[in-house]
Amino acid sequence: MIIDSHVHFWKFDPIHDAWIKKDMTVIQKDFLPEDFSVYLNENRIDGCIAVQADQSDEETEFLVNLAKENPFIKGVVGWIDLTSDKLEQSLQNYQSEKIIKGFRHITEGEELGFLLQKNVLNGIAILHQYGYTFDILLRQNQLSDAVKLSEKLPNQPFILDHCGKPDLKTNHLKDWKSNISELAKNPNIYCKISGLLTQGNWNNIDEKTIFETLDFVFSQFGIKRTVFGSDWPVMLLGGNYALWLELISKYVSQFSKEEQQLFFSGNAVKFYKL
Repeated sequence: MIIDSHVHFWKFDPIHDAWIKKDMTVIQKDFLPEDFSVYLNENRIDGCIAVQADQSDEETEFLVNLAKENPFIKGVVGWIDLTSDKLEQSLQNYQSEKIIKGFRHITEGEELGFLLQKNVLNGIAILHQYGYTFDILLRQNQLSDAVKLSEKLPNQPFILDHCGKPDLKTNHLKDWKSNISELAKNPNIYCKISGLLTQGNWNNIDEKTIFETLDFVFSQFGIKRTVFGSDWPVMLLGGNYALWLELISKYVSQFSKEEQQLFFSGNAVKFYKL
């Protein structure tokens, strides 16, 4: 069984989705469940986690509604205002929506130190009280914040998106490795093996560099805390779905069948309580 732990859906709006720049024409359009269903059939994908791409309550509602219409969406990672005075009220309202497994903030767009602000820390702590996970989305030069966050909230289930976005263009990975090692010491932190096709030079797949990156991630997190994901459709900037799945399948072929099953689905089922 394969669960893709990181998929986005959106109805493209050039003003609202200004983060999609002029050199990203391949993703300047709608991407909806019917588009992703092609990959389900072609690549034997059994389900996915829909992850927020917009910071609004409407985004969470949008993904929940898509999940209700498309059973292959096994869970939703929505957005919520972590600093709102009405955070607990919102979480109480979401308790009836069992499809919501956790939340994410696009922290890579924030200043260094955002996750360590008192009101943000309090908000993430409240997520834990209500049984929700938190996806950490940061660039490699922000990863020290994730380390400090995990030290302050050691019992919160965190999952690091896209391997912490290592800079595979420059390959200056000393600080990235140091922070990944620190994060991996916390048994409540998992790591998504996703998004690497867009961390290097687009459309120039450097298998050697990607495999060396994976060697390090797996050496730190192990097979039981690494989770398969694609970052579709953003990953289309650097390749295609079949290529990514083939690349990852080749890499994890070194593990036993049981371990591969954990990576491709079991770990996601455990972390997100699918």
